[in-house]
Amino acid sequence: MAPFRRGKNGPRNRSTVLKATSAIGGQGRRGGLSASKSASSNIFQASRVQELGEDLIDSPDGNPATYFPGSDSDEPLSHDEISGSDEVHEHPYNFLLQTLNPTLPHNEPRRKRRKISSDTPTVSTQGPPSELQQAVEDIEDEGELSEEDSADHSDIANLQQERDAFLRHFADTDDDQTLLRIQAVQRNDWTVEKKSASSAWFSTLRRPTACGEALDDEAHGSGYQHPKLKPKLERFAKELLSNTDDLTNQLTASIFNYRDVLYSARTLDNANALRTLTGLHIVNHVTRTRDRVLKNNVKLSKRSDGEDLELRDQGFTRPKVLILLPTRQSCVKMVAALMDADRPEQQGNIKRFEQSYANVDDELSPNKPEDFKDLFGGNDDDMFRLGLKFSRRAVKFFSQFYNSDIILASPLGLRTVLGGDGNKKADYDFLSSIEIVVLDQSEALLMQNWEHVEYILEHLNLQPKEAHGCDFSRVRSWYLEGQAKYFRQTILFSSFNFPALNKLYTQSMLNIAGKIKFARVHKGAIMDLATSVGQTFSRFGSTDPTSEPDERFNHFSTAVLPSLIKTSSRSVGSQQGILIFAPLYADFVRVRNHLAASSSTQHVSFGSVSEYTPVKEVARARSHFLSGRYSMLLYTERAHHFRRYRLKGISKVIFYGLPENPQFYREIVSDLLDSRFRDPKASQCDISVRCLFSKLDLLKLERIVGTQRYLSLLSDQGDTFDFV
Repeated sequence: MAPFRRGKNGPRNRSTVLKATSAIGGQGRRGGLSASKSASSNIFQASRVQELGEDLIDSPDGNPATYFPGSDSDEPLSHDEISGSDEVHEHPYNFLLQTLNPTLPHNEPRRKRRKISSDTPTVSTQGPPSELQQAVEDIEDEGELSEEDSADHSDIANLQQERDAFLRHFADTDDDQTLLRIQAVQRNDWTVEKKSASSAWFSTLRRPTACGEALDDEAHGSGYQHPKLKPKLERFAKELLSNTDDLTNQLTASIFNYRDVLYSARTLDNANALRTLTGLHIVNHVTRTRDRVLKNNVKLSKRSDGEDLELRDQGFTRPKVLILLPTRQSCVKMVAALMDADRPEQQGNIKRFEQSYANVDDELSPNKPEDFKDLFGGNDDDMFRLGLKFSRRAVKFFSQFYNSDIILASPLGLRTVLGGDGNKKADYDFLSSIEIVVLDQSEALLMQNWEHVEYILEHLNLQPKEAHGCDFSRVRSWYLEGQAKYFRQTILFSSFNFPALNKLYTQSMLNIAGKIKFARVHKGAIMDLATSVGQTFSRFGSTDPTSEPDERFNHFSTAVLPSLIKTSSRSVGSQQGILIFAPLYADFVRVRNHLAASSSTQHVSFGSVSEYTPVKEVARARSHFLSGRYSMLLYTERAHHFRRYRLKGISKVIFYGLPENPQFYREIVSDLLDSRFRDPKASQCDISVRCLFSKLDLLKLERIVGTQRYLSLLSDQGDTFDFV
């Protein structure tokens, strides 16, 4: 399916593979930053040597390559973009020597201001402590270096480490146990447990079968405890997770225990809470990763000559989190959740971010549905990519990908960076060490171009083509062995489940920590109609996905279309319009060509509206359909998703296929009812709704007729079912 982009002047086509036109971590076409001339040769050019003034915070041993390498070639921050800055000493190298001087006794207690003995280089200690010392002391104050470095662990420390999912999943892995879990995942051998805590939702937990272990109570929320977080995040987490229900507890336990999550119960009411919960988890992961590297850097700086110390705490590249979002406005909301959790003292390039992402281009009609306003309100550009770099006190926006901790992008924006298959210059090494992937509003990504999502996920956690300055002695063993995909956490949020999402759940979510699927119990879209109307569901026999399109078309052309042709043979202006709703563009083209070329339909006048139809042609088709000049109107689901037209003059609705979004079913049928009540002539017509479905449409059917009814429509005898 060709990609589609919503714009103010109507839909625009885009080829599946586009060339990257902006620097990595830059902007899309609107408000974007063009690639600099110095980066034109290789927009991914990066090095692990950074300026000393910035990396004194990140590298206590003074070696710029020991902590997440990369090179920032972005323009320097202006005074307006970042208020205040850390003090820069005139002689930072002397401060570095002072910290690493081996003549100082190791058992001397750490102080913010050290007294320098006479045999050490003369350095003034009257000023504030160095940034290196302050960074390490901050971590010590938060308890990151105390418990694990002691030789004797107390019972309390052991209990804390047991509930520390970060260490359990990434750092303290048992090689034998890990191998058994990976082998179980490769065999598709999962231990399954289902839970239905209420009549509104249920969950299915799968964990790799290994060593005959039993499922713990915390996996399903019972006996749930707050996750182990950074101390600065604890208060925020308690406020967020206080007075939560069983569903929230189970979801929180799954996310913070690094399980894969498919949550298909996202609504407008819980959307903000989901973003906040995800933002807290991501910030905790990024800061814990950084602090562990800093702690190990301290160990390396204190080791004696000849001591062999193996510390593996990194991946191949710095980026650890990838978040895919549909629009820039959704990116603004996710960034707000991240900043609320981290609360940095400084935000570099924040004004540029606000101008490029948060500006509202136009106002939406108040008659549009609320979910439409939530998705397309504000900046609805679907071509963007953004890198965020976290340091001890600041967050920098628009950092290059190789210098970023978090990457936020639309599928189209990131796909243009990756390049096409067979492109020798394609670079996706920055995705090699992704440990958390988040897809928010997956139903909106489905309406853009799902092939981009699949392509991006296929290029995660691959072995990099170049070293990019990587210190392989610090790379975790499961990265080197090509097993990173078994440790990656994937979190999918969607308003409803659909086959492409289930495919990711089955084939791409291979986490050895397990995976859990949340689903709602649907009462059915047919129950939400304000007025009763005759609704007929016609089943045709098809169980093969490859032949299903042909069987659907044959059923439509032989069992449905002949009766529609008889109905459409009327005088102009009689207000008996027939709306044919086609979910897929391929089906839309097939039906349109048949109506235009078939001898049986040569006297049928019809119009068509798709996501690619120009605005003027859309207005003409709607006008002719309302006046009766067109007796039929073809309409696609993606056109309705991006425009939400209120169609008038409808007397019959034919769903060539059920819509993915149950909200669209309610809106289309409501338009039919509105046409009957608004026009006296239309109210005398025989209005009806007819839906074609097969056994492959079970997920769509469940959302429309309800969880309690859809199985009977799939298994009962007969092929026609009427609802009033």
